[in-house]
Amino acid sequence: MKSPTHFSAVYLLFVRDGQLLMIRRFNTGYEDGNYSVVAGHIEKGESPTQAAIREAREEAGVEITPNALEFAHVQHRWSGSPREYCDYYFWVRHWQGEPRNCEPDKCDDMRWVSPNDLPPNTTPFVRQAIRAAFDHATPYGEYGYSN
Repeated sequence: MKSPTHFSAVYLLFVRDGQLLMIRRFNTGYEDGNYSVVAGHIEKGESPTQAAIREAREEAGVEITPNALEFAHVQHRWSGSPREYCDYYFWVRHWQGEPRNCEPDKCDDMRWVSPNDLPPNTTPFVRQAIRAAFDHATPYGEYGYSN
Protein backbone atom coordinates (compact mmCIF):
# COMPACT_ATOMS: atom_id res chain seq x y z
CA MET A 1 0.00 0.00 0.00
CA LYS A 2 1.28 3.45 -0.91
CA SER A 3 1.61 6.16 1.70
CA PRO A 4 -1.03 8.89 1.60
CA THR A 5 0.09 12.03 -0.19
CA HIS A 6 -3.07 14.12 0.08
CA PHE A 7 -3.11 17.70 1.22
CA SER A 8 -6.06 20.04 1.57
CA ALA A 9 -6.49 23.73 0.89
CA VAL A 10 -9.25 26.32 0.95
CA TYR A 11 -9.99 28.93 -1.72
CA LEU A 12 -12.18 31.96 -1.01
CA LEU A 13 -14.43 33.51 -3.63
CA PHE A 14 -15.03 37.08 -2.48
CA VAL A 15 -17.56 38.71 -4.83
CA ARG A 16 -18.59 42.36 -4.70
CA ASP A 17 -20.70 44.11 -7.34
CA GLY A 18 -20.21 41.15 -9.67
CA GLN A 19 -16.42 41.32 -9.36
CA LEU A 20 -14.15 38.57 -7.96
CA LEU A 21 -11.22 39.38 -5.67
CA MET A 22 -7.99 37.96 -7.07
CA ILE A 23 -4.37 38.05 -5.95
CA ARG A 24 -1.14 37.58 -7.88
CA ARG A 25 1.31 35.18 -6.29
CA PHE A 26 4.80 36.50 -5.69
CA ASN A 27 8.00 35.08 -4.23
CA THR A 28 6.38 31.81 -3.05
CA GLY A 29 8.11 29.32 -5.34
CA TYR A 30 4.77 28.07 -6.68
CA GLU A 31 2.73 29.65 -9.50
CA ASP A 32 4.50 32.98 -8.95
CA GLY A 33 3.29 35.66 -11.36
CA ASN A 34 -0.11 33.97 -11.71
CA TYR A 35 -3.43 35.08 -10.29
CA SER A 36 -5.41 33.06 -7.80
CA VAL A 37 -7.85 33.87 -5.03
CA VAL A 38 -7.29 34.19 -1.29
CA ALA A 39 -6.32 30.66 -0.32
CA GLY A 40 -4.15 28.48 1.87
CA HIS A 41 -3.42 25.05 3.25
CA ILE A 42 -5.61 23.55 5.92
CA GLU A 43 -3.42 23.07 8.95
CA LYS A 44 -3.36 20.00 11.18
CA GLY A 45 -6.42 19.93 13.43
CA GLU A 46 -8.20 22.63 11.42
CA SER A 47 -11.48 22.28 9.54
CA PRO A 48 -11.92 23.85 6.10
CA THR A 49 -14.16 26.51 7.66
CA GLN A 50 -11.58 27.35 10.32
CA ALA A 51 -8.86 27.56 7.65
CA ALA A 52 -11.03 29.87 5.53
CA ILE A 53 -11.57 32.24 8.47
CA ARG A 54 -7.84 32.26 9.24
CA GLU A 55 -6.78 32.80 5.60
CA ALA A 56 -9.28 35.66 5.14
CA ARG A 57 -7.71 37.40 8.13
CA GLU A 58 -4.07 36.60 7.23
CA GLU A 59 -4.17 37.37 3.49
CA ALA A 60 -6.95 39.94 3.06
CA GLY A 61 -7.27 41.48 6.53
CA VAL A 62 -11.00 40.84 6.78
CA GLU A 63 -13.07 39.05 9.37
CA ILE A 64 -15.56 36.38 8.36
CA THR A 65 -17.72 33.98 10.34
CA PRO A 66 -18.74 30.41 9.51
CA ASN A 67 -22.21 31.54 8.41
CA ALA A 68 -20.58 33.88 5.86
CA LEU A 69 -19.26 30.88 3.94
CA GLU A 70 -21.21 28.90 1.38
CA PHE A 71 -19.83 25.82 -0.35
CA ALA A 72 -19.07 26.50 -4.03
CA HIS A 73 -16.92 23.65 -5.38
CA VAL A 74 -14.49 20.90 -4.43
CA GLN A 75 -11.64 19.89 -6.69
CA HIS A 76 -9.41 16.85 -6.46
CA ARG A 77 -6.10 17.85 -7.99
CA TRP A 78 -2.85 16.23 -8.99
CA SER A 79 -0.15 18.86 -8.71
CA GLY A 80 2.47 16.99 -10.76
CA SER A 81 4.53 16.34 -7.66
CA PRO A 82 4.18 13.65 -5.02
CA ARG A 83 1.26 15.68 -3.65
CA GLU A 84 -2.42 15.39 -4.44
CA TYR A 85 -4.86 17.99 -3.19
CA CYS A 86 -8.46 18.20 -2.15
CA ASP A 87 -9.34 21.87 -2.60
CA TYR A 88 -12.44 23.42 -1.06
CA TYR A 89 -13.87 26.55 -2.69
CA PHE A 90 -16.25 28.75 -0.70
CA TRP A 91 -18.33 31.79 -1.60
CA VAL A 92 -17.72 34.50 0.99
CA ARG A 93 -21.15 36.08 1.32
CA HIS A 94 -20.20 38.89 3.73
CA TRP A 95 -17.18 40.12 5.63
CA GLN A 96 -16.06 42.89 7.94
CA GLY A 97 -13.36 45.26 6.75
CA GLU A 98 -11.99 46.20 3.36
CA PRO A 99 -9.88 43.52 1.67
CA ARG A 100 -6.24 44.56 1.44
CA ASN A 101 -2.95 42.84 0.70
CA CYS A 102 -1.68 41.73 4.09
CA GLU A 103 1.11 39.55 2.68
CA PRO A 104 3.11 41.76 0.29
CA ASP A 105 6.00 39.29 0.57
CA LYS A 106 3.76 36.62 -1.07
CA CYS A 107 1.36 38.72 -3.15
CA ASP A 108 2.28 41.65 -5.39
CA ASP A 109 -1.22 42.55 -6.64
CA MET A 110 -4.78 42.34 -5.36
CA ARG A 111 -7.67 43.41 -7.59
CA TRP A 112 -11.35 42.95 -8.35
CA VAL A 113 -11.96 41.38 -11.77
CA SER A 114 -14.90 40.19 -13.81
CA PRO A 115 -15.29 36.43 -13.43
CA ASN A 116 -16.03 36.39 -17.18
CA ASP A 117 -12.70 38.07 -17.97
CA LEU A 118 -10.11 36.48 -15.68
CA PRO A 119 -6.49 37.56 -16.16
CA PRO A 120 -4.78 35.39 -18.82
CA ASN A 121 -2.20 34.37 -16.22
CA THR A 122 -4.75 32.88 -13.83
CA THR A 123 -3.51 29.60 -12.34
CA PRO A 124 -5.12 26.93 -14.58
CA PHE A 125 -6.69 24.76 -11.87
CA VAL A 126 -8.07 27.84 -10.11
CA ARG A 127 -9.52 29.06 -13.42
CA GLN A 128 -11.26 25.70 -13.88
CA ALA A 129 -12.74 25.77 -10.38
CA ILE A 130 -13.86 29.42 -10.67
CA ARG A 131 -15.59 28.62 -13.96
CA ALA A 132 -17.38 25.62 -12.42
CA ALA A 133 -18.44 27.64 -9.36
CA PHE A 134 -19.78 30.60 -11.35
CA ASP A 135 -21.46 28.39 -13.95
CA HIS A 136 -22.94 26.16 -11.22
CA ALA A 137 -21.79 23.36 -13.54
CA THR A 138 -20.90 20.77 -10.96
CA PRO A 139 -19.96 20.84 -7.30
CA TYR A 140 -17.08 18.41 -7.97
CA GLY A 141 -14.14 18.60 -10.35
CA GLU A 142 -10.80 16.98 -11.05
CA TYR A 143 -7.65 18.54 -12.42
CA GLY A 144 -4.34 17.13 -13.63
CA TYR A 145 -5.30 13.49 -14.08
CA SER A 146 -5.16 11.76 -17.44
CA ASN A 147 -8.17 9.66 -18.37
